Amino acid sequence: MKLIPVFLLCLITVTGQGQLTRHIIELTDKKTTTYSLNNPSSYLSAKAIARRTRYNISLDSTDLPVSRAYIDSIAKIPNVTVLNTSRWLNQVLIQTTDAGALAKIQLLPFVKKSSPVASRPVISLAPEEKFNEAITEISNGINYRQSINENYYNYGNAFGQIHIHEGEFLHDNGFRGEGMTVAILDAGFLSYLTNPAFDSIRQNNRILGTWDFVKNESSVNEDHPHGMYCFSIMASNRPGVLVGTAPKANYYLFRTEEAATEYPVEEQNWAVAAEVADSLGVDLISSSLGYSTFDDPALNHTYADMNGKNTMITRAADIAVKKGMIVTNSAGNSGGTAWKYLIAPADGDSVFAIGAVNVNGQVASFSSYGPTADGRIKPDVASVGWNTVITNTAGNAVQGSGTSFSNPNIAGLITCLWQAFPEFNNMEILNAVKKNSSRYTNPDDRIGYGIPNMKAAYDFLFKERQIRQATTVLGGNYIKVYPIPFSNRFSVLYKSAEAGKLSMELIDASGRIINAQTRTVGNNEISFIEMTQLDRLPAGQYFLRYRDGSRNGTITLVK
Repeated sequence: MKLIPVFLLCLITVTGQGQLTRHIIELTDKKTTTYSLNNPSSYLSAKAIARRTRYNISLDSTDLPVSRAYIDSIAKIPNVTVLNTSRWLNQVLIQTTDAGALAKIQLLPFVKKSSPVASRPVISLAPEEKFNEAITEISNGINYRQSINENYYNYGNAFGQIHIHEGEFLHDNGFRGEGMTVAILDAGFLSYLTNPAFDSIRQNNRILGTWDFVKNESSVNEDHPHGMYCFSIMASNRPGVLVGTAPKANYYLFRTEEAATEYPVEEQNWAVAAEVADSLGVDLISSSLGYSTFDDPALNHTYADMNGKNTMITRAADIAVKKGMIVTNSAGNSGGTAWKYLIAPADGDSVFAIGAVNVNGQVASFSSYGPTADGRIKPDVASVGWNTVITNTAGNAVQGSGTSFSNPNIAGLITCLWQAFPEFNNMEILNAVKKNSSRYTNPDDRIGYGIPNMKAAYDFLFKERQIRQATTVLGGNYIKVYPIPFSNRFSVLYKSAEAGKLSMELIDASGRIINAQTRTVGNNEISFIEMTQLDRLPAGQYFLRYRDGSRNGTITLVK
């Protein structure tokens, strides 16, 4: 298994072990960095650079690693440990209990400010937002089992949560995640190395790497099971038991969450993990984490902070999208609590926030409400998070409820959809998903634009692909006939001038109409028209007459 390249992590150990107070040190600039925007291969993988090239994403200062000189200056101060750095937010996470050391850091000329993000961790029950999903055995009375045999996969108990989105259409047509890379950011992936649900993904080397951003180590197998549950919804491949939504994708498994406590330091860990995912060329980040209240109430976010701009994690998530990745995130499980609303980073402008329903489309009572504090529609869409089928550590199918599970269910299908249409950028893919969801014309604050239909989204993007190809062929013209000369058929591309009727007539030299077609068109709509079965026509000159209301003309053709 490949490990994450060390140069991407910017990890420095300066003091011994111990649980220390942690602080974010915000920096003023990157003036002394030794990296250059003209040489991105020193800090971005070839795949990450290719993504930027494909989607015309420019490099900027946020791509540059934090200045090594600044990090070294902080690290040299006694009683300080540098834990990690965020290039996007240009800040350093440190540990120290020495107030004098912190004062010295604050006097450094390149330091903007410092902020505490974690007290000494204590063993306590997690806050209500953290992993309160109940895991239960599957009841025989729940009809999740696949009732048809025509599909490529036998989904077993998971058929209902796939079928609500017509996700089997993508799998049946060969889009199962091949060539796509997903990073899952979570609290740990307990026993994933031995879980039979992941046999095929392990045997085919589709787990590309792992990293624990909490402990700064490579292993994530012995930590909390929450990430494993989410991973199983996407990557499981046990026919007749559970098949996931993207079973042939490649994965990175990143632990960013300290499950026993809740502090903003986890937002910093998330940002750093997202940056590593970007550097490695990841296509989609699936995150079933969120933040509102903390063990230290002085650090709490407010609903006013859910405006897409304030929290560290939301700012980082939106930057991730600007770098070309898709970020999907659970909306939160606060629907039945006093908080009620979504949690960061689900408030991000470009983050795809996922609410929860059951396989019948009923809204889960726990699913967090929108809108954002600045009035934007959230969640964006919904998927099955109420009695979702997942695997336990033994690889058997069980049920769990929470938006933590609705998120990976739809994230995997979005991954497969993007596999089918790689020429479309991240936001174009998400726009297609929203436009083909059940409440697109009437969104609400529970499930946003509704329950996506992946077959409809596929058809939408297929038509968009045809329009793009036709636009390229047309160039600056509004009509194109090919091939000329023709033999037994020819095609016409036509961009209408206005909504109405479009008529096409093929006429011979004597004025006789050989073929006539009429159709209703929209304003600036590109139509594809074929004139076929022309093999019996004698060689010679013919005319194509067209009219669409405001335009008419005749083109001379030759057979």
